[in-house]
Amino acid sequence: MSDVKVLAKEREDMYRNLLSGRIPSRIPISGAMGLDSAIKYCQMDVAEVYWDFSKAEAALDKVCQDFPSDSAPGVGRRYPSYYQILGSKPFIMSSDGTMQHPNVAGMTAEDYDDFIASPYDCIVDKILPRLYTGLDTDSNTKAMTLSKAMKVQSDDAAVIGGISARLNAKYGFVSMAGGATTGPYDFMADFFRSFTGISSDIRRIPQKVIEACEAITPILIKKGKPLGPSTFGQVGIPLHMGPFMREKDFEKFYWPTLKKQVEAITEMGINVNLFVEHDFMRFLDYFYELPPHTILRFEYGDPKIVKEKLGKKHILSGFYPLVMLHSATKEQCIDKAKELIDILAPGGNYMFGFDKGAMDMHGSISENLKAVLEYVYINGRYDDYYKGDNKDPHEALKLKRRSEIINEIDKSINSKYFTVWEKYRESHPELDGRPLNIIGPKIQKYEDMMFNFIINLCS
Repeated sequence: MSDVKVLAKEREDMYRNLLSGRIPSRIPISGAMGLDSAIKYCQMDVAEVYWDFSKAEAALDKVCQDFPSDSAPGVGRRYPSYYQILGSKPFIMSSDGTMQHPNVAGMTAEDYDDFIASPYDCIVDKILPRLYTGLDTDSNTKAMTLSKAMKVQSDDAAVIGGISARLNAKYGFVSMAGGATTGPYDFMADFFRSFTGISSDIRRIPQKVIEACEAITPILIKKGKPLGPSTFGQVGIPLHMGPFMREKDFEKFYWPTLKKQVEAITEMGINVNLFVEHDFMRFLDYFYELPPHTILRFEYGDPKIVKEKLGKKHILSGFYPLVMLHSATKEQCIDKAKELIDILAPGGNYMFGFDKGAMDMHGSISENLKAVLEYVYINGRYDDYYKGDNKDPHEALKLKRRSEIINEIDKSINSKYFTVWEKYRESHPELDGRPLNIIGPKIQKYEDMMFNFIINLCS
């Protein structure tokens, strides 16, 4: 077996043990670099690479060579090509090529009733045309623009996917089916009602906010489903609004649908990775209610208290302040890693990671990052790690349950823009007697592709 295959097997065993609540052979390392920082590290032009992804491979490969990590550098999902075709307001490219998201609002308070009745229809008919100027037009032009943008996004994603597959094979990274979604209240706040709008709504029309969050929850559960069939992977959910809410509002508006979403995704056999942004320390007792082995990556907080309250049930990550790489000596950066390992690693349930993703890594900053990652790789090993069979005996049942939950959600989506296979078949009797086990999944695949593209434009 080649060294790369040995490393890949080690990483697979390590992650399977971690995600099952067993002690792995060592602490998994999540690197800090995404595509933007990789491009800047290689002193390439961000905008140029984003418009020609064939140039991204060299940058990502260089990062894999220079920085120890158990996961490949992130490749992102916000590409300027399709956003510019759509005339995007929520996502625009800055002068240095970075994709930014200004504060915008695509939904009015008067839209709540329509949204509650059919979230997907309201998004397509009312909200997207306000967020994307290319969709604020007649229905034929709107359909053509949307189709063209989805094709461009699909082509870009295919190039990036090929690069990721080659890097996985070259460096022994584990290919894990992944996905991303948004918490219901955060989804309503981000680009629909905005921070100020949703903060006003919970005072003026609280019941409508609750009903809107409940209405969008199934759609956001579906959005979190990875494209691959494996139960070995993660779905990321960033948490935004909680720290800016009073606890009684958090408990009433934010938590119920987020908890329901995480529980449903977990029931489907998918590991949930929550990026706990800003300071959620007031709400640690709520997080304890989440299913075992939920990953919690903290941006701020006291790691000792978090470990004490959540470390036996959940997988912890984050806490390492990325700013230290900019301002501290190499020895100080390593000491901080040692401090966090001493607090968070005992008993397992820990994945080393930073409090946020890196944007720019040059000179001493990149040297500090490399030193920290090398320290964790060498010193983050467990003597009492699990050595038994780490395959999930319930994987088939979880996949079956995933299919059942998604089918239930599909049937509940009350929309003229989304047709489940059973409805499609009713209007096409010529398909009777044909291989429906092949036709059905193909038809549903393209319904889901458009669905995912639409919801991605909103989050």
